[in-house]
Amino acid sequence: MNHVKTYPAHQNRVSDLIFSLESQWVISTGHDKSICWMSTQSGSMLGRHSFGSWASCLQYDSDTQHAFVGDHSGQITLLKLDEQTCSVITTLKGHEGSVGALYWDPVQRWLFSGASDNSVIMWDIGGRQGRTLLLQGHHEKVQALWYLPLTHQLVSCSADGGITVWNMETTREEAPQWLDSDSCQKCGQPFFWNIKQMWDSKTLGLRQHHCRKCGKAICGKCSSKRSTYPIMGFEFQVRMCDDCYDTIKEEDRTPLATFHEGKHNIAHMDMDPSRGLMVTCGSDRVVKIWDIAQVVGSSVAAGFSPR
Repeated sequence: MNHVKTYPAHQNRVSDLIFSLESQWVISTGHDKSICWMSTQSGSMLGRHSFGSWASCLQYDSDTQHAFVGDHSGQITLLKLDEQTCSVITTLKGHEGSVGALYWDPVQRWLFSGASDNSVIMWDIGGRQGRTLLLQGHHEKVQALWYLPLTHQLVSCSADGGITVWNMETTREEAPQWLDSDSCQKCGQPFFWNIKQMWDSKTLGLRQHHCRKCGKAICGKCSSKRSTYPIMGFEFQVRMCDDCYDTIKEEDRTPLATFHEGKHNIAHMDMDPSRGLMVTCGSDRVVKIWDIAQVVGSSVAAGFSPR
């Protein structure tokens, strides 16, 4: 193996790297808060763009020359790269923690992102009024993603070794935006910052919560129930107002994901669906190869067997 070229692209740790055969570019992101793209033919730096936070992960669409960059603040920036210039198309905001993994499906034009808030978001870049789906099925930060278009499954891996296989073929509901209110939208009791209503009613303010199903601002007494709601991406129990809880039927709690234990820290993952193999590695210095033929061949995973 012979050394060919060194690209002095970043002034801090490189966090992600992509080689585009179509563009003949090497695209990289780093902890110097930048994305760089370089020509593999001339070896020269073509362009650089800076962000406000560490750039942590990267995806690239060769057909449109669009780059997706996740950063430490929880944002994802969509860029259009050109020779020596770039333009910011939009910024996607939805995570409450650092974005640790991205996966781009150029056919459906879906972008999947995983973050340290333990969640996965599906962004419909191709249309449908910017539809986003929130998926919550991990107990630790999500660090690796892979989408299988033939079986309509998403595989996500987290730092605690959790491997979740999501059924993306089913029709799902978007999680609602959380509503703002100075008092409970069920019983009308004031929240603790609503000084005027507390004074007028001679009552102590309550802590604000939100129903995950309807998004209303509610107090603890009006949201005493917890439930899963997989159609909205909530595979674990979440807070719901009493009214929404009463509308959920038992069949609505049927899981739309399966859960597996990798038994090691998973920081990176790659997959060969044609052979039914997946490889995972992490900070524990262990590399595992998994037989996932049962997952690839069926919409319901029966289990993983490491080799």
